[in-house]
Amino acid sequence: MIANTKTNPGGDLIILAFNQDNTASVDIGEVNRLICACNTSKDSLEQLYIMFKSAVFAVAFGITADYHLSEDCVAETFVRLTQIKSFNPRKGDGKGFILTIARNVALELRRRYKKETSSYFIQSYGDAEQTVEDSIYINQLLKHLNDKQRQIVVLKCCAEMTFKEIAKVLKCPETTIKSRYKRAMDILQEKAGADK
Repeated sequence: MIANTKTNPGGDLIILAFNQDNTASVDIGEVNRLICACNTSKDSLEQLYIMFKSAVFAVAFGITADYHLSEDCVAETFVRLTQIKSFNPRKGDGKGFILTIARNVALELRRRYKKETSSYFIQSYGDAEQTVEDSIYINQLLKHLNDKQRQIVVLKCCAEMTFKEIAKVLKCPETTIKSRYKRAMDILQEKAGADK
């Protein structure tokens, strides 16, 4: 994961950039097998870490809005994977399982530390040309979203999850996820002055 943080003179702007995982093409059966083996196999855990570290970070950051808590969440998520005993590979969706653990850990960390970051922005994940001015502008737009909308936008745009996967992670109907995402996009377009 490539991550950078910068602060403005007021000290409240965090800009992050990180590589996305290629989890869309991952075989569910292989992920399920790796999850079952990760409590006894360091290689299995390492493969899962490589596949899902950025997606777990995105989920955590969408909830905590804190770079360091999100890093802690990544570590704790994979530690918890080594302790699982109830995952059924025939019934389970490994990617959803991992991201649900990440979500739960992020919510625990947010409750425990109650850190409020006044502003943040997840940068265009690999675009080196993105300027600080653009980052600040987009950061200002994201302030108009509520917590649930921001989580959905981060999961959709950053973790590249489908609405169905997001619904499983957030334990919410898929139609609700879609409507919140559409509302969030409408808010961002309206605040940006973009034509629909």
